[in-house]
Amino acid sequence: MYYKLKLNDKVRVPAHRLGEDLRVVLLDVLQEQLEGSIDKDLGIFIAVTAIDQIGEGEIIPGDGSVYFDTTFEAIALRIALQEILEGLVVETTGFGAFVSLGPIDAMLHVSQISDDYISHDEKNSRLVCQQTNRTIGVGDTVRARIVALSLNEREPRESKIGLTMRQAGLGSAQWLEDEHQKELSEKTDHGRT
Repeated sequence: MYYKLKLNDKVRVPAHRLGEDLRVVLLDVLQEQLEGSIDKDLGIFIAVTAIDQIGEGEIIPGDGSVYFDTTFEAIALRIALQEILEGLVVETTGFGAFVSLGPIDAMLHVSQISDDYISHDEKNSRLVCQQTNRTIGVGDTVRARIVALSLNEREPRESKIGLTMRQAGLGSAQWLEDEHQKELSEKTDHGRT
């Protein structure tokens, strides 16, 4: 889930930027430092959106920079085990699909898609369930549950998120729509008898 955060930090402004608009400089520095980073308590930083307050500057001997206590706003994505979310399939492989959750990708292993045997149609970038003929391809929206979560603060690209679609109410948007239409059809058929 996405959160709007209000945070405080001491921000270092390099000496060569001291003549510029302080709000712009602080926003630039915070965006460069935080966007794309991970904090296990706060989440994955998407954007630093505004500078709210700037305190007095502090000079540290031997450092030409000035440090400002700064209150700012940011947007972060916090994900948790067992959370259900929607994402976009960005790649398929023989062992599963990579699903974009916005700022980070998650892995949907073939064993977590269906009970069917699944083959990889490399030419069309999709996974095909052999018995039901259901497919998942690049560009498809899927609803899945997080079953494994290992966020790496030091190396965000090394973070690992595992997904499953093996429960009712989960699957590709097309699968869910097909199931909904089938239920409506069955209700209509029962009403006629």
